[in-house]
Amino acid sequence: MNNKSHKELMETLSKLATEQINPDTIDIDELSPLEIITKINAEDKKVALVVEKALPQIAQAAQMAADTLKNDGRIIYIGAGTSGRLGVLDAAECPPTFGADPEQVVGIICGGYETLILSKEGVEDDTAQAVEDLKKVSLNKNDMLIGIAASVRTPYTQAGLAYAISIGCKTAFIVCNVANNLKIKPDVIITLPVGPEVITGSTRMKSGTAQKMTLNMITTTAMVLLGKTYGNMMVDLQARSEKLAARSRKMLIEFLDIDYDEADMLLASSDGSVKTAIVMKKLSIDKTEAEQKLKDADGFLKRVI
Repeated sequence: MNNKSHKELMETLSKLATEQINPDTIDIDELSPLEIITKINAEDKKVALVVEKALPQIAQAAQMAADTLKNDGRIIYIGAGTSGRLGVLDAAECPPTFGADPEQVVGIICGGYETLILSKEGVEDDTAQAVEDLKKVSLNKNDMLIGIAASVRTPYTQAGLAYAISIGCKTAFIVCNVANNLKIKPDVIITLPVGPEVITGSTRMKSGTAQKMTLNMITTTAMVLLGKTYGNMMVDLQARSEKLAARSRKMLIEFLDIDYDEADMLLASSDGSVKTAIVMKKLSIDKTEAEQKLKDADGFLKRVI
């Protein structure tokens, strides 16, 4: 990057709210640990109110995500640095939480998975790599790409969204600054203007918190819309670990008013599926019939029992 480019970038960054000096924390290096933490907490309290103002756009993205998954498409996150890590984290949490196929929600981080544990500076400027990374996962028009970028400008993320738009994907863009003069036109723009960070430019703080809240909302809402829950119970659990196995049995015991041994037997005969086990018990039918009834009801347990 030449001096002219550096100057232009500096001018761009100087206009971003997240890069401004926060007047409320300007004395942070003179404070006690409790006073520092109190300042951080005061700033964090502002985040939920910022996210609240974007709820209509978040809901739109969640409905789009649910429609995508229902039609056998995938939700794919793309981002750099903290934004990329949060996308990978949300994707990784969907299978154990909702019994989702690991291929349904995918996180792509600029620089590859090694940057999850060790930051690699400069890779966010590689626009060609964004396209290559999306081609590696065979992004197609049935998928939905969600770009995440606190600063808005991240070249890698914008290039990924531009490519997704060009092949007909549904797209959403989560940003923590005002998104003026965007050259790309995502279907949904979720703007989370959290303002100056506690430590100037440290977007892993309020920006990261706002992004994490938003990603939680999108995938959780999408999964609820797909029938993954009964009320607020995660009935689409698969007993794939000791913790999930214990939670599955606890849920069956409480939901069906049965003892541990019967819950254990039901899980075994349903191949570890809590939802299938509930239908089997409630309707006194076998696994094959239970699975068919759930399929006919689009996976919604309430429509079956």
